[in-house]
Amino acid sequence: MSFSNQWMIWALLSAVFAAMTAIFAKVGIRGVDSDLATLIRTAIIMLVLIAFVWGTGKWRNPFELSAKTWIFLSLSALATGASWVCYFRALQVGPASQVAPIDKLSLVLVAIFAVVFLDERPSLREWSGIAMVAGGVLLLAFKR
Repeated sequence: MSFSNQWMIWALLSAVFAAMTAIFAKVGIRGVDSDLATLIRTAIIMLVLIAFVWGTGKWRNPFELSAKTWIFLSLSALATGASWVCYFRALQVGPASQVAPIDKLSLVLVAIFAVVFLDERPSLREWSGIAMVAGGVLLLAFKR
């Protein structure tokens, strides 16, 4: 696979780890407040990432980054935190097999937001796939 297609490997790994997250979290939050569980998870992630960045020699002074970078990384962090809090609460009270598909509506929202804010233009084929994902989410999430 060429360097330009490496994103696909990372995206597939992301999907695998996200799926594992749902299963592990559902088991891990039994009898624990979901906000406390999110805090513990976040602290562990921070420690692992510090070790990873330091160990791979990628550390650089974050205060040398531009204000724009700080603003958008901060907004991303706030959105991530809000997503995690909501996700863990949903997992605590709902079945993982229904919570996870609804969470994946983010794929559809990313496509819409990319059009609106990033001026991306998905093809008809891509929109068809996005529509199928949306339909699949609805089919999986609302069992009867």
